[in-house]
Amino acid sequence: MSYLPYEPLQQMLLPEALQDWLPEGHLAYFISDTVDGLDLSAFHARYAGGGSRNQPFHPAMMVKVLVYAYATGVFSSRKIARKLHEDVAFRVLGAGNFPAHRTISDFRAFHLKELSELFVQVVRLARGMGLVKLGTIAVDGTKVKANASRHKAMSYGHMLKAEAELKAQIAALLNRAKSADEAEKNEPGLDVPAEITRRQDRLDAIAQARARIEQRQREAEIERGRDPDDKPRGGRYKREFGVPEDKAQENFTDPDSRIMKRAGGGFDPSYNAQTAVDEASHIIVAAELTNCGSDAGELPGMLRAVRDNLGQAPQQVLADTGYRSEHVFEKLADCGTELVVSLGREGKQQLRFDPERSPYTALMAEKLQSE
Repeated sequence: MSYLPYEPLQQMLLPEALQDWLPEGHLAYFISDTVDGLDLSAFHARYAGGGSRNQPFHPAMMVKVLVYAYATGVFSSRKIARKLHEDVAFRVLGAGNFPAHRTISDFRAFHLKELSELFVQVVRLARGMGLVKLGTIAVDGTKVKANASRHKAMSYGHMLKAEAELKAQIAALLNRAKSADEAEKNEPGLDVPAEITRRQDRLDAIAQARARIEQRQREAEIERGRDPDDKPRGGRYKREFGVPEDKAQENFTDPDSRIMKRAGGGFDPSYNAQTAVDEASHIIVAAELTNCGSDAGELPGMLRAVRDNLGQAPQQVLADTGYRSEHVFEKLADCGTELVVSLGREGKQQLRFDPERSPYTALMAEKLQSE
């Protein structure tokens, strides 16, 4: 049998061109050309004062490698560093550079703000190329788990109990230190000052968390129209002004996160990620992150983000029933963008809304019934 030549140890007389390693139109080439057209001055500014003895990797190369990695689902710095040796597309973008995983991780951390701002540049570039039409956009949200453990959270009711217990423990330790100084010289097993400090630190952390929950409660009640002098009277106001429910929780490792329901059941400390997608090209034109579990109030912020990114509002926005809100419909009635928001599940009996109580929601229901 006559086979085609196969010589694994055969050396090349002349090296091959990197440009011949990938087919024309490959994503790596598109990303390379795109990054070359972006303003990377913010990245270069960090290294403006450096000298020849400490030469960093070129920011354009690092950005291309990171963007291609994230676009292809590779997020680990160690995996990216390995891909620069093993993957042809990564080697083309690296062009003979092999930054270590720590260098890649540090570059991302140092330039986190600049990398996020590249998103706006890419969206504007896509619009300049005619890819983004801004006729119709679709908005939706998804829950993103926070980098915080459910076991590092505490409810408001438990905080009150824990504070009382810690205060009693601290008082007991202080009394013990006062009355038994000489006796405790021979008890190495317990360092009373250290125990007091440890408990006091925990007490301070709980007090700060409780203050944050109470502040959020006050702000929420004021936003709902409650006067601070309103007394509890049942119904809407069951508690004193600014007093949260016992089940209200605060996380110690990530105080900005909120407990949200996750897909499949259960609850986690999470954030609510919002995206707006152009109907024509399916390009994401805006992305925001909030710590409010409900989508109902997010449409104004997403439309504002689209305008900030592209300098123009879309003609129409589509959203599911999670964005239904009489207050938002009224607020955006004259914004220049047509709202099309579902008011219930498709195929189910249409809901009826009282035009007197919810005029803007009733108008939306009429729109959804029309051609």
